[in-house]
Amino acid sequence: MLTDPTPTDLRAAFDAQNVAFRAAPAPTLAERRAHLDALTRSVHKHRAALLQAMDADFGGRSRHEAELADVVVTLESVAYLRRKLPGLMRPKRRWVPAKMLLASAWVQPQPLGVVGVMAPWNYPVNLALVPVATALAAGNRVLLKPSELTPATSAVLAQLLADAFPDDRVLTVLGGAKTGGDFAALPFHHLLFTGSTAVGRLVAQAAAPNLTPVTLELGGKSPAILHPECDHAHAVDSVMLGKLFNAGQTCIAPDYLLVHRDQVEQVVALAQAAVERRYPALPTNTQYTSIINDRHRARLQHLLDDAGERGARVIPLGAGAPPGGRLQPHLVLDAPDDAAILQEEIFGPLLPIIPFDALDDAIRYVNDRPRPLALYYFDNSAARRDHVLQHTTSGGVTVNGTVYHFAIEDLPFGGVGAAGMGAYHGPEGFNTFSHLKPVLQVGWPSSMSLIAPPYGNTMELVMRWLFP
Repeated sequence: MLTDPTPTDLRAAFDAQNVAFRAAPAPTLAERRAHLDALTRSVHKHRAALLQAMDADFGGRSRHEAELADVVVTLESVAYLRRKLPGLMRPKRRWVPAKMLLASAWVQPQPLGVVGVMAPWNYPVNLALVPVATALAAGNRVLLKPSELTPATSAVLAQLLADAFPDDRVLTVLGGAKTGGDFAALPFHHLLFTGSTAVGRLVAQAAAPNLTPVTLELGGKSPAILHPECDHAHAVDSVMLGKLFNAGQTCIAPDYLLVHRDQVEQVVALAQAAVERRYPALPTNTQYTSIINDRHRARLQHLLDDAGERGARVIPLGAGAPPGGRLQPHLVLDAPDDAAILQEEIFGPLLPIIPFDALDDAIRYVNDRPRPLALYYFDNSAARRDHVLQHTTSGGVTVNGTVYHFAIEDLPFGGVGAAGMGAYHGPEGFNTFSHLKPVLQVGWPSSMSLIAPPYGNTMELVMRWLFP
């Protein structure tokens, strides 16, 4: 573990891992599985400490949400990687023209070297350990920089990884924004960052001088579209579940809801009922997670106040306002386009509703804005579903639900445009942290000898054969 390291300390840690990688650049299947098994054992060992730390960092986090999203999903991801490793590591044959005679070709996955992972605060275990596990499965060494906004959890992560691995395999770096900037400037062989779009730009700039390839998992304003003929009771309940999980502090939470103009009041009533059913006695309900800190809570309150001052209808949901760091859920209707809540990623339990008159109007509204990390569509018509999928671009989609696509490990997870670049999870994650090396093995006799100088009649015959 490194705490508040200098740039010199960081470079020394990187160099130590790079030297270790060069000494053993091709871990076997057995070695990689052993690394994943060590990580699994250490997560189980530190499970209670992780849950306690996350609760302390948030000032009250739902134990069930933390257990499910941060611990269980992480362990399932590691198990998926372990199970799929033989196929992921296997070279893939590629087609070779018959005119190449006895040549053969394949793509061989190869570890990149030293991978950097910069993790956020909202799911501090999952979004740290799943990239670490994927990089290890691909045969790499890893430096991890967890968020300074969850110091208790970051400290447990550091101990968890130190118990499982030597420093030259996995090392945790603790520190604030300055450390993060120095970390991103290291000459990693790949760097994965999860966080805001604004910080993602800074990370990309820091990595650029080294031409470090980056995967940026960012955010944006993810829409949910309710077709007029959908099951509105199911749809609204699903939207509110996705919106209020982790108190909306989720990069793929629904950020605004597109509803047919004639059904807005119906949706408001259904949302109120869903919150009262899912979070009864809200002021004392510990299953509803707190906002991470006072600064973020003040930011969210500003979004509400700004919308109200601009003439929006601000509707509180649930039976009373919760105390402390928890923020009561709200719907926001009739907000003008320049309201901050319609311009900024919300990252909290606030949900604007945007009316539309026809489905193509809703699609146009989405497409007039930066491409989102996720899109949610509710409808039982396959034709209309396909129309929406073909006419919108987003990082991922869940149809007739929200956020679930993240939990399907075999699906790639990533953004597009302002929502990010690159992906991990599934085979795409393994490939992200691998060099897919193309290999051609020339047969004997080789066709190359037929097209080598000095050129003469043989070359003329070969040319007529190649281009009859």
